[in-house]
Amino acid sequence: MLVVQKFGGTSVGGLDRIENVANIVKKYKENGEDVVVIVSAMAGETNKLLEYAAHFTKTPPQREVDLLVSSGERVTSALLSIALQSKGIDAIALTGRQAGIVTTSDHMKARIMDINPEKMQKQLEKGKVVIVAGFQGINENGDVTTLGRGGSDLTAVAIAGALKADKCEIYTDVDGIYTTDPRIEPNAKKIDMISYDEMLELASLGAKVMQSRSVELAKKLNVDIEVKSSFEPFKKGTLITKENEFMEKVLVSGIALDKNQARVSIFGVEDRPGISAEIFGKLADENINVDMIVQNVGKDNKASLTFTVPATELEMTKKVLKEYENSSEAIEYDSDIAKVSIVGVGMKSHSGVAAEAFETLAKENINILMISTSEIKISMVIAEKYGELAVRALHTAYELDK
Repeated sequence: MLVVQKFGGTSVGGLDRIENVANIVKKYKENGEDVVVIVSAMAGETNKLLEYAAHFTKTPPQREVDLLVSSGERVTSALLSIALQSKGIDAIALTGRQAGIVTTSDHMKARIMDINPEKMQKQLEKGKVVIVAGFQGINENGDVTTLGRGGSDLTAVAIAGALKADKCEIYTDVDGIYTTDPRIEPNAKKIDMISYDEMLELASLGAKVMQSRSVELAKKLNVDIEVKSSFEPFKKGTLITKENEFMEKVLVSGIALDKNQARVSIFGVEDRPGISAEIFGKLADENINVDMIVQNVGKDNKASLTFTVPATELEMTKKVLKEYENSSEAIEYDSDIAKVSIVGVGMKSHSGVAAEAFETLAKENINILMISTSEIKISMVIAEKYGELAVRALHTAYELDK
């Protein structure tokens, strides 16, 4: 059996933690399993390297930044290999290039195009544990590229797919996916099994355990992922897999809260064909991620547009919309909002889920500012100060604590 394991920054945050990972891998190897390990940089290492670059300029060349920050994962992979060999386990550390990972040339946010697993397969045939530096690859010019934050998850899923691994395990500092953030709702329960689509929604809506790109790739490659704790490695985690009949019986799987949101309202803009395409096209040109959109047609050929953007992209949004200040009646910005979302494949076959949510928030005197729905999701924008209260109320309403 071949297992791909990924250990994140907190799991390899120091030499003691790396030794703990070596002991986990050793146990798997002694149980007769072939193991490929993907590692992140030690916790805080990437930020430290970025600070070094910023010492010289606020806009360092991205090619050089990729070469710089990719060193963090290489350090961890080499240390883990040394730790394993000191315990009598034959191991070899590989860079992204040596593991055959080829990416696009978009520095700091590259996408994996292909993996040639030949070198990894040869090392596995020799009985070695293969340790791969995550988060990185090379482009067609041979330059080092990185995959963006959370890219080690992506590396693990892609390698699991390329090697046709039996299991892909993502080790973090939590023991699985919960019905909501346990720091907000102490009665949150661990989910045993969740579909790719539900996990994709939760990841994109603010749940930080899994990166959405890696879940998307897992769905495409049909790779099952188990999220586990590196501190309780032999305890069952949460399985992310394809949808099944059991999942459809569960009405709501989880609730996510995203406080990194801002609401933008443009009042009295000219109501003509193409105005929305023009505004949102200019935002897209600046890579601003627009989420919920509501358009209202007013009087005298005037329309109003309201939409949400990440709070971190609000200043750039203001710059883009400056040219519409004179051609509209007003533009308002509100960063004191939060988006609370209910996710569950069971919504497809159950009615009344939305009504229950609206009723629950009404009982708590929480006003809903915007609503967006899909087949398996309901998102509501509310005032930020009510975000955590809304999560707890909805968690109770859908009996997720039982």
